[in-house]
Amino acid sequence: MKLGFQGGARFYRAQTFFDQGSTESRPTKFPLPILAAMILFFAVGATAETANTLSDAEIQGRNLAQQLCELRPETNLSQAGVLVVRDANGNHSNLPIKFEGIVYPTERYYIGLQTNWYSIYQAFPTNGLNEELCITHRKNLPNKYSHHFGSGIGREPEVEFSHAIWPGNMEEPFGHSDFWIADLGLEFFHWPQQKILPKTTNLKRGREYTLLESTNPNPSTNGYSRVLSWIDKESGGILEAQAYDTKGELLKVFEPKSFKKVDGQWELQEMEIRNVQTGSRTRLEFDLNKQ
Repeated sequence: MKLGFQGGARFYRAQTFFDQGSTESRPTKFPLPILAAMILFFAVGATAETANTLSDAEIQGRNLAQQLCELRPETNLSQAGVLVVRDANGNHSNLPIKFEGIVYPTERYYIGLQTNWYSIYQAFPTNGLNEELCITHRKNLPNKYSHHFGSGIGREPEVEFSHAIWPGNMEEPFGHSDFWIADLGLEFFHWPQQKILPKTTNLKRGREYTLLESTNPNPSTNGYSRVLSWIDKESGGILEAQAYDTKGELLKVFEPKSFKKVDGQWELQEMEIRNVQTGSRTRLEFDLNKQ
C-alpha cells in the first residue's frame, strides 16, 4: 500500500521504509500508518521547558520528532488491503480494510483549514459491524480521533454508534488487531520528551540511522512509557520501532517487511506489528494493484 505506520508512496514526501532483503536498500514511501502535524512539545501534563534547560540530545530529538510530525500528504489517496491477525494460540483471521488519505475536500469530508487533512481506516468483517477510524491532523494542534461502527461504513455512513478518542483510551485496538489507535496516529512522536540516543549498531537494515527515544511523561496503565524509533538518516523513514510498557519491558515491535516497485516507485507491500508479551502479531498487507 502507499500507506503505513506512516504515509504512502505518493502520499508522503518523506515517510520512507526500506526493504531489508533488497541489496540496494531502495526506499519506499509509506502512510498509516500509520502516517501528522500537531502540537508536539507542550501536550497536556508537559512543562514549558526552555531551550536552556534541555541537553543537546533533547533539543535534537525534539527537532527530529517535530519534522516527522509536520510531514503532510501531497494528494488524496485510496488503498485496499487486509489485516492478517494471528493470536497467541496460532489462530489466523483475515480482515479486509481500506485506507484513505484526504487532503482536499470530497463529498464526504470537508477540510475546514488548508493545513488540515484526514487519515481514515476502514475495516469490513464478515460478521459484525464495519469499523472506521478517522484521524484529523491539524497543524500546531493535537490530532482529533473518532471511532465509528456501522453497517453503512464504506458507503454513506449509517453510523450506529460512534465516540471520540481521548488520551486515556488510545490503547483501543483497530479491527481487533495488534494496531492500537495510538499506533495509527503516531502519538509517540507528539510526546513532549524526545531525545537522540547513541547508536546501538553501525547500521540498521543496512542503512545509516538516528535512534530517537520518545518518552511518555504520563502513560496510562496499559499504554506505552517509551518508544525507540530507528530513523533513516537520508530519508527520515522508520526502519524499526519498539514500544515499552509502564514497567519498562518490551511490549511491541514494528517492522516493514516487503516492498514492490509500482510505476517506478518502491512502495510498502507488507508490514508487521508483534506483541512480544502475548505472542500475537498482525500483518498489514496492501494490494498495490487496487486503488
